[in-house]
Amino acid sequence: MSVVAATAEFIVTIDGPAGTGKSTVAYRLARRLGLEFLDTGAMYRAAALRALELGIDPADGERVAALVRDLEIRFDWRCDPPDLLVDGESVGDRIRTQEVTRAVSAVASNPIVRAAMVEAQREIASLHPRLVTEGRDQGSVVFPDAHVRIYLDARPEIRARRRVEQLAAKGIVTCEAEVLAQILERDRSDSTRRDGPLVCPRGADVVDTSDVDIDDVIDRLESIVRERAGAALRNAHRAQSDGGSLGGDGATAP
Repeated sequence: MSVVAATAEFIVTIDGPAGTGKSTVAYRLARRLGLEFLDTGAMYRAAALRALELGIDPADGERVAALVRDLEIRFDWRCDPPDLLVDGESVGDRIRTQEVTRAVSAVASNPIVRAAMVEAQREIASLHPRLVTEGRDQGSVVFPDAHVRIYLDARPEIRARRRVEQLAAKGIVTCEAEVLAQILERDRSDSTRRDGPLVCPRGADVVDTSDVDIDDVIDRLESIVRERAGAALRNAHRAQSDGGSLGGDGATAP
């Protein structure tokens, strides 16, 4: 049995800017490893969607944070892919519209909202401790002690093209130039915000996906996860062995 399969708690974080393929890669990696998939970007989008539906200004941090604390945001992992439920209701592709995309940056950049969302994400992890979780602050803020931390990157024009193709597959027509402008603005906002900025987490493995087939990316990430999980187990065994040896020496010392 692999180290990942044998571990009761195991968290892999995947961070990176918009359009690097985090959600797709994290979902497929989770399936391959037998873990659950936490799409934190979808959680912020769900908060933006519900704020718009209730007539709340997405930039009103106090009201949106209160909304997040009141909402029950959960994933139904019996579905494939997992279904995002807000107060028991599936939000489906409503969180992927351009209106929500334009609103989510204001929601996600507010420190009060982020604090509320971090609590929600950690609560989910406490109930489902075997996760591949993706976002922009998962390895740096939410789960800084995760077993494996990965940072995905790609050139902005590649990311814009991928997002357009992703939306087109869902029947949503968009302009690539507009999507690129949104991505660049989101990069600026995410990397310069005061609370939970987009950074490469300490000790993370960096993988550039610009010119790499998605199957090759997943193969690479699986290799990273299994290598780091094995190294962690060996270090734990070594520490246990060293401790036992020291204890034994102490017991027999004159």
